[in-house]
Amino acid sequence: MKILMLTWEYPPRIVGGIARVVHDLSKRLIKDGHDVTVVTYKEGNAPDYENDKGVNVYRVNNYMINPNNFIDWIMQLNFNILSKAIELINKEGPFDVVHAHDWLVAYAAKSIKDSYGIPIVSTIHATEAGRNSGIHDETQRYINDTEWLLTYESTEVIVNSNYMKNELQRLFGLPFEKINVIPNGVNLNLYNGIERDYEFRRKFARDNEKIILYVGRLVYEKGIQNLIGAMPKVLNSYNDAKLIVAGKGGMLEELREQVNAMGISNKVYFTGYLNSKEVTKMYKCADVAVFPSTYEPFGIVALEAMLSGTPVVVSDIGGLNEIVEHGVNGMKSYTGNANSLADSILALLFDPALCANVSKKAKITVKENYNWAKIAQETHFTYQKAICQTVAEKQKREMAQENARKTKKAKNTENEITNLLAFKKRHAYA
Repeated sequence: MKILMLTWEYPPRIVGGIARVVHDLSKRLIKDGHDVTVVTYKEGNAPDYENDKGVNVYRVNNYMINPNNFIDWIMQLNFNILSKAIELINKEGPFDVVHAHDWLVAYAAKSIKDSYGIPIVSTIHATEAGRNSGIHDETQRYINDTEWLLTYESTEVIVNSNYMKNELQRLFGLPFEKINVIPNGVNLNLYNGIERDYEFRRKFARDNEKIILYVGRLVYEKGIQNLIGAMPKVLNSYNDAKLIVAGKGGMLEELREQVNAMGISNKVYFTGYLNSKEVTKMYKCADVAVFPSTYEPFGIVALEAMLSGTPVVVSDIGGLNEIVEHGVNGMKSYTGNANSLADSILALLFDPALCANVSKKAKITVKENYNWAKIAQETHFTYQKAICQTVAEKQKREMAQENARKTKKAKNTENEITNLLAFKKRHAYA
């Protein structure tokens, strides 16, 4: 099967979780014998074309004019993605399916579908309404409407949790059977050969300090402000603990001010951006990993932590709530509740047996349910559904056109016979 992936991020460009999903899914589809082409945005010195271990990756620049705003930038990007896709189709023939990742590539995907009759399968990784707890301005409304357009134009839609399926039904009124729940996954070999590096660990905490780790973007919906708010209660009960915040984002200075105002700056360390190798090392060094999101469609970082053997604490929201079973393969806390976060963190810090048990079961959960072999198989089945529906609809249209043609021909024949009889009747009395 020939698959065209459209995405605004692909390694080395990593903005959020989409890049890793597209990368890992594409690699697995290649292993399963499919032909995968990715068209994405070019950033920095990344090559225009790259054969990434079997995945054909084409990167496009944006126009050399400054857009008025982010929406204009995205529209310009869609024109360039579309142009590259047309070039590839003209040179190599059509693809069997277009897999569009989020609203950022909606217009390019729709244009390909309309021009070549190729079905769209879209993955909605998150929604604008979910990220912002509603729609509050015209920019957000435009993005929300574009998300609706993409789901409307798609033959099949993929989401990564039942939480997201319910959200799309509520927001866009999509038919239940059109939405396929396929979780994200994690590379099961991610930590092969990686052990706890004590020298690396000492860059962030003393040997006697237990590391409470957060990895992710520093934005409001990730809930890092609530985790910082939980630290005084944690430290009052367990002073030999330190919060390590790994990531970057627009809230950094606000969070630093929060830490300073609470008087715990010696117990909170902001690492800034860490590359993938450093993140894997950090998970192996941590004692507890915390993901306190207030909105989280899925949560790949939680899977990475669980696979590393680090016990996790998550908010009881979205995909995180579906991944973690409280006290079994991790701990949960009430969403947005710093006191509840502190209680779950302390439960792990004070109970090594609990840590060992949940960590063991967490690894089993990840390996059984979130491996890319299983996910790629389910995705391929969704592609097949979309292709079969498109073929059936085409046959239905052609049949309707043929029936209309036959009806028109029969009507014309009937008119001709009627006219001939009328002519003969007139001339019989002449």
